[in-house]
Amino acid sequence: MNVVGPNAAAPSPRRSTPRTLRLLGGLAFVASVLPGCIGQGEYDRLYETNRSLEARNAELQRERDEARAAADLIRNRIGSGEGTLADLQRQNAELRRLLDDAMADYRTLEGRMAGLTFGPLDAATDEALTRLAAQYPDLIKYDSARGMLRFASDLTFASGSAVVQDNARQALGALANVLNSPAASAYEVVIEGHTDSQRVSATTARQHPTNRHLSAHRAIAVIDELGRLSVPAGRMMAAGWGEHRPVVPNSGTGNTPQNRRVEIFLARGHSTGAAGGDMTGASTTATPNRDAPPERQIDITK
Repeated sequence: MNVVGPNAAAPSPRRSTPRTLRLLGGLAFVASVLPGCIGQGEYDRLYETNRSLEARNAELQRERDEARAAADLIRNRIGSGEGTLADLQRQNAELRRLLDDAMADYRTLEGRMAGLTFGPLDAATDEALTRLAAQYPDLIKYDSARGMLRFASDLTFASGSAVVQDNARQALGALANVLNSPAASAYEVVIEGHTDSQRVSATTARQHPTNRHLSAHRAIAVIDELGRLSVPAGRMMAAGWGEHRPVVPNSGTGNTPQNRRVEIFLARGHSTGAAGGDMTGASTTATPNRDAPPERQIDITK
């Protein structure tokens, strides 16, 4: 799921919310899953995503160290009489829970990405996406070799916004028709948001605290729009790279339109079922037993 920017700087460690940690994983591509010979461009892409995995792993280890340091601080505060024991224990447990969640999400993402193959698409889908890009030349660029569509963010979203604009909705409607076609229906859809390095404004920060948040929220907005157009949610995955995967070096002010983009990849999955991208289209979902009650009560809340 990584795209461009081989010289991009590694993300700085920062404290995150549980939802953010699920998004911060990025997308980890593993070159070893591609059998046989691959092109240099794809090799470079997978090499860079492997580097991204290593960087992400280092970031999670730093977060683990921060959690341990926080635990030491809590013990010191207990010794000095600051705060209550119950509060300090709660903070310690919350830090450890956040770290465990982040590591679990990272391992899940790494395993899922290991089952995806990016590359040239089937002829019918490739032709349909080529026509789509030609229909919206200012908005969409299509990379046939990588099975990737690049949407210009400045035409897809207003500045600092994650609300899809009307002209982009029309293009996404046409894309949904392609994704729901028989030829493309078994591909998984990986949607990556990117920004430049310009800092978010105080107004934007109320909804999107950082560029990482903004890029992830834009990827989710595209998923929501495609889902509204009947693309199954189980086929789509979102990631937000923020400013960390620029296609060109960011300017001194950070205002670099080329780096503000949403990239949509079509990928073949090696798992079974629609959500896994089985190319046969066959479903392996078991038929539920409607005669016997479930073993446990279903929790309908989060």
